[in-house]
Amino acid sequence: MNNIYPLSELKTGETALIQELCGGYSFRSRLAALGFTPGAEIKMVQNLGHGPLIVSLRDTRIALGRGEAQKILIRLEKEPLCHSQVKSENASA
Repeated sequence: MNNIYPLSELKTGETALIQELCGGYSFRSRLAALGFTPGAEIKMVQNLGHGPLIVSLRDTRIALGRGEAQKILIRLEKEPLCHSQVKSENASA
């Protein structure tokens, strides 16, 4: 299952991990300076489906244009296991 998407597709309230920055050197450098690095956790604060969006990254809120957000690839985090699943997996080990 492919769980890599452009940041612009992340819904408000969802969290993901940054996978890759696609774009020119100056774009990647600017975003890296803001903390957009592979593996960093990012949360969508506001995504209305058009216009700019707001994300939370490293305890900072950052507004991005939709075109910029489409060049940032994210990987959705796996759903955490519920407590009963953890117990049953430990018991079978």
